[in-house]
Amino acid sequence: MTERNEGAAGRQSGRRAQGELEAEVLAALRSASRPVTAAYVHERLGQGLAYTTVITTLTRLQAKGAVARQRAGRAFEWTAVADEAGLTALRMRRLLDAEADREAVLSRFVTALLPDDEQLLRDLLAQSDEAEG
Repeated sequence: MTERNEGAAGRQSGRRAQGELEAEVLAALRSASRPVTAAYVHERLGQGLAYTTVITTLTRLQAKGAVARQRAGRAFEWTAVADEAGLTALRMRRLLDAEADREAVLSRFVTALLPDDEQLLRDLLAQSDEAEG
């Protein structure tokens, strides 16, 4: 079964696609004008989601560097420090870090890009070089 089919099958069975809950949690945090509790996030997401699932997701996002928490009395308040693009970039970096042959992975990644995406990547790298130089 392909990733696309697994995602569709997962949604039909009531399960979210991989990363979807994390994206929803980040969106709830970003919509708040201040740091918020897990209860706030749980209330925003609803949908029969267990409170412990929200806590687990927030903790995993913290481990990925996508959210920060601070003590607020007996609870924690959470803040998004990455948006969805940032979270995807963190995932990509973690996958790359897990590979022994980084050059092969990056080479295959670049050759698999659509021409417009490859040009965008080249432009971004050039901008990064200009900013450093």
